[in-house]
Amino acid sequence: MLITLTALVFALIGLALGAGGLWLAVLGGSWYYVIAGLGFLLTAFLLFRRRSAALIVYALLILGTLGWAIWEVGFDWWQLGPRGGVIILLGLWLLLPAIRRRLGFASPSGEVYAAGALPLAAAFIAAIAVAGYSMTQDPLDLAGELPVAAAAATPDLGGNVPEGDWHQYGRTSYGQRYSPLGQITPDNVGTLEVAWQYQTGDVKLPDDVGETTYQVTPLKVRDTLYLCTPHNWAIALDAASGKEKWKFDSNSGMNPDRQHQTCRGVSYHADPAATAGSPCAERVYLPTSDARLIALDAANGLVCKDFADQGVLHLEEGMKYNPAGYYYSTSPPVIVAGKIIIGGAVNDNYSTEEQSGVIRAFDVDSGALVWNWDSGNPDVTTPLPQGQTYTTNSPNSWSVFSYDEKLGLVYLPMGNQVPDQLGMGRSEHVEKYASSIVALDINTGAVRWVRQTVHHDLWDMDVPAQPVLIDITGKDDQPVPALVGPTKQGDLYVLDRRTGEPIIPIKEIPAPTGAIPEDFTAPTQPISDLSFSPPPLTGKDMWGVTMFDQLACRINLQRLKYAGRYTPPSLEGTLVYPGNFGVFNWGAVAVDPERQVMFGMPTYLAFTSRLVPREQIPPKEQSQKGSEQGLNRNDGAPYGVFMGPFLGPLKIPCQAPPWGYVAGVDLKTGEIAYKHRNGTVHDMTPLPLPFKVGVPGIGGPMITKGGLAFLGAAVDNYLRAYDLTTGRVLWEGRLPAGGQSTPMSYATADGTQYILMVAGGHGSVGTTPGDYVIAYRLPKE
Repeated sequence: MLITLTALVFALIGLALGAGGLWLAVLGGSWYYVIAGLGFLLTAFLLFRRRSAALIVYALLILGTLGWAIWEVGFDWWQLGPRGGVIILLGLWLLLPAIRRRLGFASPSGEVYAAGALPLAAAFIAAIAVAGYSMTQDPLDLAGELPVAAAAATPDLGGNVPEGDWHQYGRTSYGQRYSPLGQITPDNVGTLEVAWQYQTGDVKLPDDVGETTYQVTPLKVRDTLYLCTPHNWAIALDAASGKEKWKFDSNSGMNPDRQHQTCRGVSYHADPAATAGSPCAERVYLPTSDARLIALDAANGLVCKDFADQGVLHLEEGMKYNPAGYYYSTSPPVIVAGKIIIGGAVNDNYSTEEQSGVIRAFDVDSGALVWNWDSGNPDVTTPLPQGQTYTTNSPNSWSVFSYDEKLGLVYLPMGNQVPDQLGMGRSEHVEKYASSIVALDINTGAVRWVRQTVHHDLWDMDVPAQPVLIDITGKDDQPVPALVGPTKQGDLYVLDRRTGEPIIPIKEIPAPTGAIPEDFTAPTQPISDLSFSPPPLTGKDMWGVTMFDQLACRINLQRLKYAGRYTPPSLEGTLVYPGNFGVFNWGAVAVDPERQVMFGMPTYLAFTSRLVPREQIPPKEQSQKGSEQGLNRNDGAPYGVFMGPFLGPLKIPCQAPPWGYVAGVDLKTGEIAYKHRNGTVHDMTPLPLPFKVGVPGIGGPMITKGGLAFLGAAVDNYLRAYDLTTGRVLWEGRLPAGGQSTPMSYATADGTQYILMVAGGHGSVGTTPGDYVIAYRLPKE
């Protein structure tokens, strides 16, 4: 009975592998699964016949699989495991005496001898040896070191922010995410401990939209921290103790039509003409998810009534279409030269009648409109006359701006025009400014230069990250004012920020064709010589827990339309890689302006998209709105789009890990120094496993003068400290919730350096929700 059941199992596996493998082979994929299926069927037949040759055949199957797997992926344990796991376990079953005795023979005296185990045991030992060796290897790891010596003795940090403060989202107007504090070093970071912990009280509720997320980086001015929460509360805390000073609730309410419920930060401004201590001499500006900008007194959280309309600027003004919940600002505005400059986010892929992506500058004291730059009407920046509206559905800028006040320029990361996957009927201006980095004159809003990162974007590859400003020493040893622009497709654009011309070369490469008949593709696409763009996916890159879901992923890959990066959307279904989350997203990168190096977190997660003809889209439901996943309606367009991560039958990524890295770049040479897997599956599986697979993440890094980089972001709940020189983890602190925000650092009056992290989780990646603000410091002596 035992042999019969074993043979039946082997036969069923053989049929499944053979049928699936034949399908894959017909589609143009590997023939291995057909051969493996035949090996299982032959083993099953010999088991039914009680032939000891079954063990020899199966030993050959193990050795053949081992050779094929090493040929495909080398000694990468995370890819070898799924290929051989089931086969090795079944081989161990066949080695059991209870099986081998039934395949043995009887001597003339009647004694029963078990079938010989040597061939199968030898194959089994060889497989175990390869597995053991591969666990000590990481063929995808790039080891190296960043230069330690300072390349600039007195680097430009971007403004006169005191060393112990953090006045803007990226600390200064340059967005470097660099703290000039050096008390915490690689030698002592291992002793970091929690100094204080505060809970905001703003927690995710059952009625909240899925993407309710904590993405805030607090500001620190003198002895006070300022932050916001997903439901648009503004909070002030004592920097030394974490004690609450004041809290303001904007009452932005809940609206199920919002795509995002988040706040990345507030903006701080001190009026140089105001008398110290007078009401609203220092202000905190809070953007809200119902399209308001509220001015608050930094001292007490009271509304500054002399700003705009009783302290509130209504950002929906001038919009032709304004359904509630579809336009708001998730990122803090920048304040420069007496102006507060702000953009806005729209719900992706909901309608062709979206709000304008206009960028506006208001008087920081009165709220009066100073200029407006609408990428749909870019040459007219004078304030919009009463009764007129901005261009409907023009490309927007939802992320964080940076600026160089000496050059008089503000730098915008621009998005694409909705619908993202349909390019029909776009205007000349849209084709120029969508998915680009744009430099505007701070005083007039006039365009100084534009650098497009994707032509005729059909993939939602908007520029998601704050451009980072840094001076890079040139060939003549003179500093060149540069801009580093991270993109979703993994390119890092290193540009002269005066002109937009490349410092690290950019070239145009041929792009895939084959758009739907109504649309077209750009014949070429730009790519930077400094790029984390991954190579195209192939069958060997498919993954699963077992060989069965890996086979399913291989079949699905062959069924999708895919010719590499920039394969156009299709009715059949297209693989989008890099995917919609991007290699880099709003978390951007951090730079050390002294050493002129960069630290970032490239993430790799393929998506799929499938165009859906209008007549096949069901009637509108509340659940069908712009999102990175599911049906995106695109009302008013001939097609909607169904999109989401490229997942296997078990709802894990079809592509093999690593899905997330940390990486270091020497910006003087443009060379990638190191690239290491980042994060574990601790919070991705039912058991808290510590396996360092390299997991996805969303959030941003920070660098300190002490030679460290700090990063949460990964989908395991940890804040980590890395040696900036090598990228190796030196310390990790367990967080009570997902750390999908960007850490910052500050010092108190007694000289103590703190590392601050907000841990509240992220709805899209499913990390643990919470409301924690946690400060770390070295132990007191």
